[in-house]
Amino acid sequence: MPVENKSIKSSGRTTEECQGQLHPKAMEGLHLFNAGKFFEAHEELETAWRDETGAIRDLYQGILQVAVTYLHITRGNYDGAVKVYGRSLKWLHGWSDICRGIHVKKIRDDAEVVMTELQRLGKAGINTFDLALFKPIQWNEKRLWRCDRCGSEMYEMNCKVSCPNCGNRFDCSDLNLYFD
Repeated sequence: MPVENKSIKSSGRTTEECQGQLHPKAMEGLHLFNAGKFFEAHEELETAWRDETGAIRDLYQGILQVAVTYLHITRGNYDGAVKVYGRSLKWLHGWSDICRGIHVKKIRDDAEVVMTELQRLGKAGINTFDLALFKPIQWNEKRLWRCDRCGSEMYEMNCKVSCPNCGNRFDCSDLNLYFD
């Protein structure tokens, strides 16, 4: 670990915290992160963080801190990148390797590679940092569908989305018409 952080949180995460859906704003934040729009990713993830009440907030906080770290690097702010990366460690620590479809271990590993290279370059070399080291977040996007008839959560299976409450049903060719 290139940056030491003595305030790492305990790893008392439960598997239940990693089950369930991602907040829609978190999904948008992940898309923006992967598009290299780190400021915008931070904003969306922060909205998800504010809206959530459970421990998953910490995971969103950790990812948004990585986004801010990368933003600092793109802006040539060495000290800011190192400081925010140190913060991200406490939020990303203790989560399962994959949580709510997000490959958390890969985020941690990728960010560590970035910081190792940044520290190798030093403050004077930050402007030569290879932005190709910013790897996309891997995640299994599972969308949450709401029935347009009764408002219940719908379930996706084999190119079909079905409402268990009223029986409303769509197939994959209909989804863009009704939900995008």
